Amino acid sequence: MHPKVAEIEREQRKEGVPVFDAGDTVRVHVKVVEGGKERIQVFEGVVIATKQGNDARDAFTVRKVSSGVGIERVFLLNSPRIDKIDVTRRGDVRRAKLYYLRTKVGKAARIKEKRHLVAHHTPKHAQG
Repeated sequence: MHPKVAEIEREQRKEGVPVFDAGDTVRVHVKVVEGGKERIQVFEGVVIATKQGNDARDAFTVRKVSSGVGIERVFLLNSPRIDKIDVTRRGDVRRAKLYYLRTKVGKAARIKEKRHLVAHHTPKHAQG
């Protein structure tokens, strides 16, 4: 890649983007222009895929079901149209692309939430 292109992309990177992965439920606040007015529209769903390009070209796909119809939207991570991203749940999944969720409906489409283990005892090697 040309150094000038790399420099421009580096300038356009956003700061403070949360870390998330496939299986996480996110709330994406998108700037939408209707007529002459601009407003924030929230799109909440499960991240079914992330795509790492060059830092400025990272993208992620969010899927939600609205009125029984599955809706998928691809967002560029560093897009100026994205106001902010909130991670609401961490999903416990074993694969990077969750395209199989497209065929699942209802309870079958649920993803287990990642639980953080808290150690209540000290391991034997740590006891003095």
